[in-house]
Amino acid sequence: MNKPIRTLSLFCGLLFLVLLGNATYLQYVKADDLNGNSLNRRVIEASFARERGAILVDGDPVAESKKSDDRYEWQRTYPRPALFAHVTGWFSFFSQSGIERAENDVLSGDDPQLFVTRLVDLLSNAQPKGGSVELTLDPAAQRAAYDGLLALGEGTQGSVVALEPATGRVLAMVSVPSFDPNKLASHDLTSVRDADAALNARKDQPKLNRAIQTTLPPGSTFKLVTAAAAIEEGLYGPESQVPAGASYQLPLTSNEAGRVTNATGNACNPSTVTLKFSLEWSCNTTFAKIADELGVDKMREMSEKFGFNDTSLLDLPGQAKSAYPGDLDRAQTGLSGFGQSNVRATPLQMAMVAAGIANRGEVMRPHLVDEIRSPDFDSLGKSKNEVYSRAISAATARQLTDMMVGVVDQGTAGTARIPGIRVAGKTGTAQTGRDDIANYAWFVSFAPADDPQIAVAVMIQNSNRVNSEISGGGLGGPIAKAVMEAVINR
Repeated sequence: MNKPIRTLSLFCGLLFLVLLGNATYLQYVKADDLNGNSLNRRVIEASFARERGAILVDGDPVAESKKSDDRYEWQRTYPRPALFAHVTGWFSFFSQSGIERAENDVLSGDDPQLFVTRLVDLLSNAQPKGGSVELTLDPAAQRAAYDGLLALGEGTQGSVVALEPATGRVLAMVSVPSFDPNKLASHDLTSVRDADAALNARKDQPKLNRAIQTTLPPGSTFKLVTAAAAIEEGLYGPESQVPAGASYQLPLTSNEAGRVTNATGNACNPSTVTLKFSLEWSCNTTFAKIADELGVDKMREMSEKFGFNDTSLLDLPGQAKSAYPGDLDRAQTGLSGFGQSNVRATPLQMAMVAAGIANRGEVMRPHLVDEIRSPDFDSLGKSKNEVYSRAISAATARQLTDMMVGVVDQGTAGTARIPGIRVAGKTGTAQTGRDDIANYAWFVSFAPADDPQIAVAVMIQNSNRVNSEISGGGLGGPIAKAVMEAVINR
């Protein structure tokens, strides 16, 4: 072999080695990154054309794939779109959200637990199918929550979350306004872009899951946390005399802005009342003074035991942290005692507070996924109940429960009464301090008080009412009652 041919052979050999190395790098080192890249159109098209598993509620599909006669073969559909939109999310060519995103590996069939199924499909030359996901939602509670919010009228923005106290199972999660995920899952990609742009342009943010993504001042429902801290610290008991009065000047203040008043007439005007009476009539002056007595560190510590400053729901992406800041001064700490200042909470967070009290002080981690199944509906695993924290003692929980029953029977939460059932509840109305933004109405409750089956949090962000017509008991109480009855009477 002469020198030119030998040189050319070496050069070709070198090129072959480079090509072999590059192919090995792409196939084995970068394969996962490339397959997971959101810009990889081949992966997107393959996934979009696959038969995904169903998302089920009580065995019925709330998201499923149906045969299509176009290039993508399978069309993702949502039979009851508005009712479950914020939980199922959507599966579009461009993006995914909700359970569609969180459980994508199972629904698409890529989960390692479905390896055998994929192997069988490969050997039999069958199209791969995804597994299904059963949710914890109770369809009657979900319907009651949704109908209750819609009954408040056009333009309502709000959310309802219901939990099973002993397990943390999410029984209802509704956010309004809702939307139709079918329009985002269409195979007509131009119409999908238009629908998505129209939803994103709306000021009422229909794609926002207010149950876990909106934090607002929780108002007087936060008095449950303040009362829990006061009892746990041995500061007061339900029958202890606590400071009250028509008004209270916050520490470090001397002007009108620092003067706390009550919204329940003269009931709180005596200089002292019992802690139970103060909760029943939601005396702001009492809880501002108690929060100042406790101090910011103990208030923050109790808040965090219930889940503030953390995210607890692992089954959905995008949960916002409810906040109890640790740097409040004395005036701000006083305001935090009745859920104002910089305290902010999601409806899920306040449902956890109610559920923790209902469950004898033990807060369970909320979860939405109940079971994962193969395409042949064989169970691949059920979710396990998990203790999130021990927030308060069983004795403190029992005292708070009795106080909350008093709020329903004698106090501000009478709209949630259920004949023959002891109901525990607490109202809340958070002042926005602005004429152009409506006050926020809150309501938390659980029932039956002696054997809690359900804990509910209702948040009304906007109901197109003037502030004088907005109250937690008036707007949220009837909704909470309907949701509780849906579970108790099933």
